[in-house]
Amino acid sequence: MVQRHRYKYGGDPSQWGELFLPDLPDGGAHRGVVVVIHGGYWRSKYGAELGEPLAVDLAAQGMAAWNLEYRRAGNGGGWPQTFTDVLAGIEKLQELAGPHALDLAKVVALGHSAGGHLAVWAAGRDRLPRLGLVGEHSEVGARDDGVRLIGVVSQSGVLNLAEAEKMHLSDGAVANFLGGPPSEIPGRYRYADPMAALPLDIPVYAVHATEDESVPLAMSTSYVEASESGPVPAQLVTVPGDHFGLIDPHAPAYGTCRELVRELMR
Repeated sequence: MVQRHRYKYGGDPSQWGELFLPDLPDGGAHRGVVVVIHGGYWRSKYGAELGEPLAVDLAAQGMAAWNLEYRRAGNGGGWPQTFTDVLAGIEKLQELAGPHALDLAKVVALGHSAGGHLAVWAAGRDRLPRLGLVGEHSEVGARDDGVRLIGVVSQSGVLNLAEAEKMHLSDGAVANFLGGPPSEIPGRYRYADPMAALPLDIPVYAVHATEDESVPLAMSTSYVEASESGPVPAQLVTVPGDHFGLIDPHAPAYGTCRELVRELMR
């Protein structure tokens, strides 16, 4: 039986997460936590309901899952709020670890679409100070300590932000998210781009659906190629189906993602 516990990590209506837990034997502890980060091109019309079926499934498979909501463009999010929320939401696990017997030595992120971007970006949090973007770093307020991700499964993630803006994906979603074009706010674009934090020293599986018409395959392939010289190169995994098969618990594409998450948590 899956238990559910909802917690706020801030005062805004969108600053919350829901913890889905499998039953434990008396005195037992969960083997890690999966942070589920939903997509929707960072827009407020899409919310944590997209991640809920995945969190339910992961808990039913014996894995603790933290389905994270955050402010998006249109409801108080965008720059820098979405970034501060994702980091704060992950940090909330420190407070929940004791009461729920969570193992924070194994925290993995599973992010779909824009959530894939946020998951991989958060995985590079310890590299953000090295970008030399003092103003942007101060605005986000990121620290390089705290809960650290040990791996990410990106599901058709928007992993190359500069290229996504050039391609005008989803009617200019990147500019809408960051607050303007790169010519006006180049620092934000660099700070927010997972490409800028390479190389990472943790595994990233860039899973991409072969028939995805929402996020081009190049969003994953360019990231993987750029990571090749690093200590732990990202791996491209293509799966059959479209963009939404990745978040359908009954689809083979999602099944591949689940197994990759399980592998990272071993």
